[in-house]
Order: sequence, then C-alpha cells, then structure tokens
Amino acid sequence: MRLPRVLIGLLAALIVPAIATAAQPAATVRIQVDAKAPGTPFPHFWERMFGSGRAVLALRDDYRRDLEAVHAATGFGYVRFHGILDDDVGVFTRDAQGRPRYNFTYVDQIYDGLLARGVKPFVELGFMPEALSSDPSKHHSFWYHPNVMPPRDYAEWDALIRAFAEHLVARYGIDEVATWYFEVWNEPNLDFWGGEPKQSTYFTLYDHTVRALKSVSPRLRVGGPATAQTAWLSEFLAHIHAAHVPVDFVSTHVYGDDTAENVFGTHQPVSREDMVCRAVAKAHREIAASPYPDLPLIYSEYNASYMNLPAVEDSVFMGPWLANTIRECAGKVSMMSYWTFSDVFEEQGVPRTPFYGGFGLIAQYRIPKPAFNAFAMLHRLGDTRLNVASDSALVTRRADGSLVMALWNYAPPAGGDPETCKPTLPAGADRHFEIEVASLPADARATVWRLDAAHGNVLAAYRRMGCPAFPSREQIARLRAAGQAAPAQSVAVRDGRFSLDVPPQGLVVIELP
Repeated sequence: MRLPRVLIGLLAALIVPAIATAAQPAATVRIQVDAKAPGTPFPHFWERMFGSGRAVLALRDDYRRDLEAVHAATGFGYVRFHGILDDDVGVFTRDAQGRPRYNFTYVDQIYDGLLARGVKPFVELGFMPEALSSDPSKHHSFWYHPNVMPPRDYAEWDALIRAFAEHLVARYGIDEVATWYFEVWNEPNLDFWGGEPKQSTYFTLYDHTVRALKSVSPRLRVGGPATAQTAWLSEFLAHIHAAHVPVDFVSTHVYGDDTAENVFGTHQPVSREDMVCRAVAKAHREIAASPYPDLPLIYSEYNASYMNLPAVEDSVFMGPWLANTIRECAGKVSMMSYWTFSDVFEEQGVPRTPFYGGFGLIAQYRIPKPAFNAFAMLHRLGDTRLNVASDSALVTRRADGSLVMALWNYAPPAGGDPETCKPTLPAGADRHFEIEVASLPADARATVWRLDAAHGNVLAAYRRMGCPAFPSREQIARLRAAGQAAPAQSVAVRDGRFSLDVPPQGLVVIELP
C-alpha cells in the first residue's frame, strides 16, 4: 500500500459534499427476477484473500483474534503481508566470517499461526535483509523502515530464496505449499523498490526469484509484478515471454482514489465508485491480449482509499462501495485482497486513536467496523448470479435454491473527523426498492440485514461517546457491542412482492429461502 503524500486533513476536506438542507423524495428502483431463472457462476472472489500489516505482527494475540473473527465471517483462505524477509523476522544474517546464516524460527511461528486458523499464506517476497542489501542505508519511510534495495549479490539472493522454499516444503510438504502463492516484491513501480531503472531491475529480480523457487519444485506458484496503479502488466508479460521465465499468475493493486492519470494515462476523471473495477477491466484486457491470455488475475491490494480517511474506511460508506465493486468486477478477476482485515497495523506508526481511517475491517481493541459487517452480510450471497436490470442490486441463488440479494444506495463519502467529533451527514435521498420475485413459495418471508447510519455503525457510537483517543475498558466494551451487526428483520412477502427503503450509504442483504 502507499503512504499519504499530503496532509490527510486537507484531502478529507476536499471530499466533503454539501449537506442536503431539505428532504429529497425517494427514488424508486424496481427489481424483477425469477427465482428459478438460469444464472451464471458467481465465485466469491472478493473475500478469498485479505491483506494485513507486516509479517511480525502475525505473532500478536490481537492480530490472531482479528484473523479468527474475519475468517469466521467470510471463510477467507489466504492472507498477504509485507516483510517476511525483513530483519525483525530474522531470516538472514551473517556469521563472524561474513557467511550467510538462515533462521526460520519466526517464519515457522507466523505460518503455523495462520494454518492453525484455517488460512494459507500468500507469500509476498520482500523486503531486502540489510545484510544482503546493495545499500543497507536506503530505507522506505514506513515506520518500521524496510530496506528496498536490490541484493548486493544475486547468487546470495538466489540461495536465500531456495533455502526459504526448501524449508517450507520440508516443514509443510509440497502438497500444502503448492497451494500457496509466491509474489515477487511489492509495488516496485513506487518507492518500495530502489533499483534503477525500476522496471528493468525489477524484471531481473523477478527472473532470479522465480527460477530459484521453481528449482525447488515446479509446482510452486509464482507471479508478479505486484505493481501499484495497475502498472506494467503488458510490459511484464512481454518480458516473461521474451526471457522464457515462468509465471503462474498476474498480480497488481489499485485504490479507489488512485488517479486516472496514474492508472489509465488520461485526464478524464474516474469516480471512487468506479475506479477499482475500471482498473480491473483494463488489466483483464491486457492479459487477454498477451501471450498468456488464461493467466489468473489477482488484485493483491484494493480498497476505497489509500489515504486513511475516516469518512471512507471507518464509515458505513464501505457497504455500498463494496457491493458495487463486487457487481462491477465480477467475471474479470480471480481473486481480490482487501487491504486489510485488521487495524493491527503500523505503517504510519502506532495508531493514536481507534478510528483514524485505518484500512482494517476491525479497529483497535477488536472493535468491528461497518466494513466488517458489510463483508459478513455479503458473504451470504449465493454462487449463481441472476440477471437484474439495476446498478444498485445483486441477485444470487444458493445451491439449495435460496435467493439472496444485495441492494444499496451509494452516496459519496460525507466527511467528518472522528478526532474532532464533527460528523457530516451524506447527501442524497432514500432509495425505495420495489421487489417482485417469480417462482417463490406462497408462504415465503424475507429475512433482511441492514447496514447504514442507524444499523451496525460503531462510528456513530464513538462520536456520541465524545471520541476518546484512548477509550477505557468499559468504553471499549460498549464500542464492541455497538459495532455488532444489527439484528435481522423479517418482512412479509405477498405474491412474490415486497418493498423497502434504503438510506444514503445504506446496504441491505435479503434472503428468501
């Protein structure tokens, strides 16, 4: 992920829309669907993987508890983090004679902890151990200051990667490790890679790394270029083809507030609502046009913002944003990794308040955010998608025939700063949904889950509390309770018809068994 490049407060102010001063009439959306209609496969690509803070944080109890909570809510299968080769993990040092020494003690504890909780590693290979770096003084500005330079000796890098992979295979078995993913580095087109020129030196790193891994077993899955802003994909695949080096998947990143200039090379504005999936469509086209049209596409980082904006990551805005992202991206990507599952996270330093626009689904002190509730609600969707003529709805069917639909009312981020307790309400009107479902049983009832300003919204409770930077134990308990999902409602369905209203930034998930 990327550091904010300007003051957060200034950018937050830029996204605050005007407050509606008068009630607006509800817009009506009509949803018509046949419960028995044919559909298309709808794999849950958005919840197969999550990102998290640097590797060593996986040893912490609160990290592991948050992982358990998100796994229980979503069933996700992979986790990705930076820094498995960083010095605080202790993998690479030198003895008194300057010879390389390997130590996998913390690696084992980290990966054992994930596997014990039903989650596999998506191994990001980085950053550079200082004892192997071509310039030990060059560090990234993250709080934990990883070294981002190429190795001083590629023979030693190759030997490290081989030893790392051999150790994993010896400990977990090739049948297990072959189900993992190995991604070479993180965002080499930004300041996470110090090689110059960036692209060609990254390609050298990739070539050495993939060959070292494949020398241990050709079954190990390796990919890249792990770029920010969906960059370099065509160039990367052209290089792979020309150099005759293996690749098993393509990975890249995008955020909702990346710019059109950076992602598409144009000056036409793209909204936060659409940026992620327009980038996904671009990547999908580039792979299809390459010598490897069938390669899986993995977005190993995505979120609505990389700027730590409380009105985005901490708010109910995430419900409709996530639902719309799922709708737009379906069918174009194999797997997407939301950045991140937890605010046990230190890239900008130790958090100073529970709600600062952290990337995680769960805030400090194991407090669930609205985004956590959104993922839990959308996990209920089925694995067959039914056609519906609306950009505010997803309708799916489960294997048992149950119908599950998501409806939402997207509104831009509304601003407001939790640290000063000055919220701003989202502009816009309620959206009225009229739903008609054919082929339902006569006695059907709808079960409805809601996420909006009045349901599952811990940020509202935090503001009512006065926004304490360091909440007491009693306040933490109250915030955990306030962050829980709102109880489901039961709605009568008459002749396959029912209706409901969704407020701005509201998300509704409906189950019709």
